[in-house]
Amino acid sequence: MCGRFVLMTVGRDISEHFQLSEEPELETRYNIAPTQMVAVVRLDDETARRKLRLVKWGLIPFWAKDTSIGSRLINARAETVADKPAFRAAFKYRRCLVPADGFYEWKRLEKKRQPYFFCSSDNKPLAFAGLWERWEGSDGEVIESCTVLTTGSNDLLRPIHDRMPVILKAEDYGLWLDPTVKKPELVMHLLKPYPSEDITGHPVTSKVNKAAYENPDCIKPVDVDED
Repeated sequence: MCGRFVLMTVGRDISEHFQLSEEPELETRYNIAPTQMVAVVRLDDETARRKLRLVKWGLIPFWAKDTSIGSRLINARAETVADKPAFRAAFKYRRCLVPADGFYEWKRLEKKRQPYFFCSSDNKPLAFAGLWERWEGSDGEVIESCTVLTTGSNDLLRPIHDRMPVILKAEDYGLWLDPTVKKPELVMHLLKPYPSEDITGHPVTSKVNKAAYENPDCIKPVDVDED
């Protein structure tokens, strides 16, 4: 799964990497957690240009009676996303990119769960494959939300966890965001484990277990025996 991630690339750097139409105002985040507001990149309906928006992490289907379902839909399995009622409409019409500089996964040890931080080998930003939705309540309340797609782990992550976020190559951003591409089979080939050689990882402090903890030392390597 993907339950926590990091976004350090902000301002002009994120605008240039994702070819945004404007320079967004974002804060550096070291421990983004479900139900919080996260940045997504999607195409503007009117201009067809890429724009960054803040939405709630935890997808609320447009047909949901209330918002509580969102906390259970932070991830969508790539193997079933095209068929699941909660995701299939968004998979056809509302795909997005979720910018990140890395993510956390936890390894079960004898007495605790040890967090690990994974990022790109070249320290460039990553883009998770995401879906977004717009939900409107009976009282007129409007909430935009998203989910992160996951797939089986690559060789690097497999000893830590059996799932990982779907990470898209920069050359595939355009295809994933293209609203004219509605047939699942045209994008399903993108939903695969990211190459192990393009990712690096290390154990980090157990302080990241607390969603409220937001400091640069979240991603600092630690000695597992001493942490």
